[in-house]
Amino acid sequence: MLHQRNFLSILDFSLLETEYLVKRASELKVDQFSNALTTKNIVLLFEKPSLRTKVSFDIGIHQMGGHSLYMGAAEIGFETREPTSDIAKVLSRYAQGIVARVNKHSSLVDLAKHSEIPIINALSDWEHPCQTMADLQTINEAKQTLKGLTVAFIGDGNNVARSLALGIAATGSTFTIASPKNHDLDACTLNLARSMAAKHGTSILAVRDPQEAVQEADVVYTDVWTSMGQELESGERRFAFKGYTVSPELMNHAKSKAIFMHDMPVHYGEEVTPDMLDHPNSVVLDQAENRLHSQKAILEFLLTRTSVK
Repeated sequence: MLHQRNFLSILDFSLLETEYLVKRASELKVDQFSNALTTKNIVLLFEKPSLRTKVSFDIGIHQMGGHSLYMGAAEIGFETREPTSDIAKVLSRYAQGIVARVNKHSSLVDLAKHSEIPIINALSDWEHPCQTMADLQTINEAKQTLKGLTVAFIGDGNNVARSLALGIAATGSTFTIASPKNHDLDACTLNLARSMAAKHGTSILAVRDPQEAVQEADVVYTDVWTSMGQELESGERRFAFKGYTVSPELMNHAKSKAIFMHDMPVHYGEEVTPDMLDHPNSVVLDQAENRLHSQKAILEFLLTRTSVK
């Protein structure tokens, strides 16, 4: 039996492993079918709804010869229907892996603590590492490198921004985030990212002005202003984020060949103008597609390998 490893944070993989997975994901994009998951069962535990995450994991598992079983919030009931520890122990007897999309990151930690099979974070309130792996693949395909770039994130210091900041810092590029007051990326994440960036001679910056953030950027990235579970704050957030909309005019302040990224879903007229997904430099649909390939690489690695040499 392979030594169990989990993917709860983007930092659960070393730099060497991350680089391998980015390369492997692009290989799986060309040759989509494999037998890496033959006879393996993967349970998808989703407390939150999803389009890209659910479909990409389900199709990816089947393309690799495995079987997936989807369970929604009402069927799971972390700490309501039964203890999370019991869920982990029972599923460890049935399946070979768990993909969990949860309300609280602590649910993932509890699953991993009591599970005998790999746990993959398909989104929590703290991180979204599967998204960042797809983002790194997309950047690498567009720029032919992950090092020495400048990535600008415009918007909320949320789970997507947190994983992206850590992933960009770990792989050797500069990361700048522009957020309004009271919506900053947390100091703990910024300090951790800065300590990693220092090893590469790069920087992690937090600013208020979106134009300042995108100056000389190779990548301009944004996300929704109101994430799932924050719907009651949507009015306040639209007011707070006024001026943080990514538009063709804002893109003009970045490098001429800067790519535009968004993890979707998109709220047109808020974080982006209606024309941004059709912008000549948009790679948003490539980014969405790469969720399929990068997650296949993650599954293959966790269920069939122990390390990269």
